[in-house]
Amino acid sequence: MVAITALPGLLRNDRLDADSVIQANGTRLLIPRRPADPYPVRLTDSLCHWAKHAPDRTFMARRDESGAWLQLTYAQALERVRAIGTNLLRLPLSAERPVMILSGNGLEHQLLGLAAMYVGVPYAPVSIAYTLVDQSYGKLRQVAQLLTAGLVAAFGDPRYVDAITAVTPADAVVLTDLNGLTGLCAVSYSSLLKTTPSGDVDEARERVTADTIAKFLLTSGSTGTPKAVITTNRMLCANQMMIRQALPFLEHEPPVLVDWLPWNHVFGGSHNVGLALTNGGSYYIDEGRPSAAGILETVRNLTEIAPTVYFNVPKGFEELLPHLQADQALRTNYLSRLRANFFAGASLAQPVWNALDAVARATVGRTVPMLTGLGATETGPSVTFTTPQLCRPGMIGLPAPGLAVKLAPVGKKLEIRVKGPNVMPGYWRRDDLTAAAFDEDGFYCLGDAVTLVESDNPAAGLSFDGRLSEDFKLSTGIWVSVGPLRMALLNALAPLVQDIVIAAPEKDHVTALILLDPSACACRFPTLAEAPTLLNCSRAAEVRAEVTTRLHAFGSSQSASSRRIVRVLLLDCGLSISAGEITDKGSINQRAVLENRRSLIDKLYSSQPDPDVLCAFDP
Repeated sequence: MVAITALPGLLRNDRLDADSVIQANGTRLLIPRRPADPYPVRLTDSLCHWAKHAPDRTFMARRDESGAWLQLTYAQALERVRAIGTNLLRLPLSAERPVMILSGNGLEHQLLGLAAMYVGVPYAPVSIAYTLVDQSYGKLRQVAQLLTAGLVAAFGDPRYVDAITAVTPADAVVLTDLNGLTGLCAVSYSSLLKTTPSGDVDEARERVTADTIAKFLLTSGSTGTPKAVITTNRMLCANQMMIRQALPFLEHEPPVLVDWLPWNHVFGGSHNVGLALTNGGSYYIDEGRPSAAGILETVRNLTEIAPTVYFNVPKGFEELLPHLQADQALRTNYLSRLRANFFAGASLAQPVWNALDAVARATVGRTVPMLTGLGATETGPSVTFTTPQLCRPGMIGLPAPGLAVKLAPVGKKLEIRVKGPNVMPGYWRRDDLTAAAFDEDGFYCLGDAVTLVESDNPAAGLSFDGRLSEDFKLSTGIWVSVGPLRMALLNALAPLVQDIVIAAPEKDHVTALILLDPSACACRFPTLAEAPTLLNCSRAAEVRAEVTTRLHAFGSSQSASSRRIVRVLLLDCGLSISAGEITDKGSINQRAVLENRRSLIDKLYSSQPDPDVLCAFDP
C-alpha cells in the first residue's frame, strides 16, 4: 500500500508511545505515557460555551420538505434546550423514569436529548428497527419494561403512533406532534418551544455532575434481551478529549460532519454528535444509508456540504466509492477540505482502501488519512486509535491517553480489556451482567481479541483478532478465528461480495454463507446488468464459477484446515433487520444469521449433493 501523507501538524503520533508491562501469567498492560487532557464536567457545558462564543454558527442542520437545509445555530439550540428543559422539570422524571425517544435522527430528537441532559434526566434513544421494522414490538416492549420511561417521544413518521401506543406506560407522558393518539396524556413538542425558560432550568444544570447519567444506550439486543448501558457525563466528556488528542485538527478549525449514523448507536450518537458539539462544529444530518439506493442521498449531501472529517462504516465507504470514481463534482467537493476519513464497526477491505486512496491522489494530489480504532458502547466508545503512519486493514492502534489497557490470555488469544474514565459504571438494573463484564482488577472485558503487530515493540500498534464469541472449534479440535478469516476472504473475493458468514461449530470443516454485491457482479459480468438482483447473481453460472475458482485459489494457499472454505451457499435474498441479522449501521450479526438460517447450514454439511451448494474442495 502507498504511504499516507498527513497534513502537517494535524495528526499526532506521540500518543503511540506507551509503557508496556508483562505479568507472570502472560498478561500485558499498555499505559500511554502522554497524560489525558482535562475535560468538562457536563456535555452541555460545550453547548453553553459555543452559544456564547459562536452564537450564529450552525450547530445542526437537516433538509426540510423542499430540500433546503434547515439550520439551527448554537444560540438557537441553547434557547430551545432551556425551554424544553423548563418543561421537563415540571414532570416526575428521573433515572427511574427517564425520557425514551422512539424516532431516528432529527433536530427534535437532538434538542430533547440535550434538554434532558441539561436538567439531569437520562434519555434513551431507541433503534427504529424496534419501532418501525418489528411490528410485533417484541424488543421494544422489553426495552420499555427495563426503562419504565416517564416520557415517551417520537417525531416525524406517523407509524410511530402504533409503537407509542404499544409500549407507553399509562402514567407516562407522550411528547409528539403526531396525530392519532388516544387514551394517553400527550403534549405537543411545538408547545414546549414557546415556554420562557425559568431560572430553575439553569439551577438544575448546576446540580448535574460528571457522574450524572446522561443517557441509556441499548446494546446486544440482536440475539438476546437488550441491555441498557449507563452512560455518564464523565464518559462522554472524557472520551471527547481522547478523540481531540487523536485528531488535533479539531482544535484548529470547527469540524463539519455529514453523517447518517444512527444516534441509538454509540458511534453516531455519542462519538460523532459529541465531536461536533465539543469542538464547536456543524453537524449535517444525512438521511442516506449504506445501500445501493440509500447512498444516493449521501451523494447529494456530500456534493453540497464538504466535510472536514468523514465517519462511516466500511459498507458505507464501499457504496460511496463508485460514485466518487464516476462523479467529479462529488469527489471535488468531498475532498476539498477533508482532513481524515474514519471507519468503525468492521474492517475495511484492502481493495476499497486502495481505490479511495487512488481517488484522492487523482483529485487533490495526496491521499487522505484513513483512521480507525476500537471501542464499545460500554466505553463511550473509544479505546484505541490508529495514526496515518500506523494504519492498514486490521489495525486498531494503541490506547488513548488516560486509559489503561490489559491484554489478557483467553485460550490461545489475547482479550483486550480497559480501565478509564470513559468506561461505564454498569448495566441499568442488571447487577449480574455488570459483575460479569469486569475482571478481578476492575477492567471492562470487551470480548475482542487483539495481537501486537510486533511482539517486542508495542509502539507498532495492535491488530484486531476477531470477536471471542464468534470463534469456534471444528470437530477436530482446531479453532477457527472468524474475524481474520472473514477479512481475508472479503479481500480474496472483492469486489463481488458484500459480506460473509463463517460456519460452523463442531463440524469437520469450514463453510460459509456469502452475500454477493449485485452492482459489482453486474460490472464484472455485463449479462447481469439489466437485472442485478441477489437472486439473479446467485444463480448466474459465471458468478458461481468465479466465486468457486477464487475460493479454491485462496484455500490452496492456506496450510491450515481452519483457513480453507470447503463449501459455500450464495444467498439469494437480503438479510433481515427485524430478525437481528443486520444492524442499523449495515453490519452483519454473524451469530444471528447462523441461528436464523439453520436449514442453509444443514445444506452445507449434508452428505447428499445439492445444486445450490458450491464446492471448492472435497470435504
